[in-house]
Parts: sequence; structure tokens; C-alpha cells
Amino acid sequence: MAVDVDIKALLEAGVHFGHKTSSWHPKMAPYIHSKRQDSHIIDLVKTVEGLEVALPFLTKVVSSGKKVLFVNTKKHTKDIVRATAEAIGQPFVTDRWLGGTLTNVSTVTQQVKKLKDLEKRMASGDLEKRYSKLEVQRYQEEIDDLNIKYGGVKDLSGKPGALFVVDVIGDMNAIKEANTLGIPVVAIVDTNANPTLVDYVIPGNDDAIKGVQLILDYVRAAIAEGATSNKTVETIEKTDTKEN
Repeated sequence: MAVDVDIKALLEAGVHFGHKTSSWHPKMAPYIHSKRQDSHIIDLVKTVEGLEVALPFLTKVVSSGKKVLFVNTKKHTKDIVRATAEAIGQPFVTDRWLGGTLTNVSTVTQQVKKLKDLEKRMASGDLEKRYSKLEVQRYQEEIDDLNIKYGGVKDLSGKPGALFVVDVIGDMNAIKEANTLGIPVVAIVDTNANPTLVDYVIPGNDDAIKGVQLILDYVRAAIAEGATSNKTVETIEKTDTKEN
């Protein structure tokens, strides 16, 4: 079942408010409805159209067994992005995008392995048995630091099937890495950003917490649908294997 997008809800959440006309990106012209005083107004019909293309794509990605990597390092919205990703079991980067997160897999894999090993040793009590309280505390600090950097992607195996980005300008490095690897990018694109680097454009206000949350709710529903579909397929495959 496709996710139903409500244009009235988008309006009430302030998704239509763009940036000042002086900071607009000309390539966003097709997505702009009008000007109000010194700011652009986003065409919510285009927002609905963008969502109606992007959401089924995300459902398809997850139903195929791949992950959607959520990326948003903007301070006032990163917590709701992280909460959404965690709720549906998807990887995320919400503190700082480390260069090479996608393009330098070997380094990231090495750091993730180190993090998991330390967590395992800490949980088992091995570190406590071998080291002093001060040394154990330092190991815990190292674990905490590694979790800030890699915790959101430590269960990501291989390339994600797609990136979902909230702030195109703020997380341009993540988008460029995805573009380099041919990983599709789904993003909320405000009037000051370049939409041509994004495969699935969702024109909208990337600053309004209510608006971002509403779009995240749609994305969450689409991904949850894909996850359910994938589980059904896995169950059928396991049943067929047993019967054969």
C-alpha cells in the first residue's frame, strides 16, 4: 500500500517556506511557486509529486534487502532524524560526516571492527579484569568517541541502497561520495540548494522541525512497508528451502 501524502499537512507544517530570494539557487526555479515579501514559496504540488516518486523508491530499496543511510548533521533536526532511523533499523550519520565514510570502506570497516571488539570486551568484563579503573575509563571514553563517529553505521554491511539527506548544502560531502559510487540520493531540497546532485528531489523547507518531521514520518512509513515486504520474501524463501 502506497503512503498517502497530505498536501494540507505539508502546508500546516510550513514545508512551503523557502529561503530569502537573495540566496536562491536558480536551478530550483521549477519548484518555486511564488515570492512573498523577500522569500520564496515552494510549490507544494511539486513536493507531493517528489514524495510520490521518492517514497515507492525507498520501499523498493528496503524490500530488496538493502539499507537506507540517513544523513543529517544539522544541529536542530539531527535528533529527530536519528530517532527515525533507529526506529526502523536503518543506519545513520547525525554528528559529523567523516570523509571517506562511503568511499574509503576499508578504513571505516577497521574502525567499526575496533569499536565492536571494545564493546564486546567491555560487556564481558574482560577489560575490567585486565586493567585498572582509570584504564577502563579511558577505554570507555574511546568506545564513546568511536560510537559518535561510527555508531550509526556499525551494522551497515556493504554499500547502502540509498541515502536520505535533509540538508543538501550542509551534507554536500555525503552527497558527493554517494554520487561517486552511484548510490541514489533522496533529499529534502530547499530553495538555496542545487537539486541536480539529487536523484529524488523533495522540494521543501529543510529548517522547519515540524516540516522535516512530517516528511520523516512519510519516509518512515515507506521504509517500514519495504521491510515488511522483505521479511515476507525471506519467510517464503526459507519455507521453499525447507520443502526442497
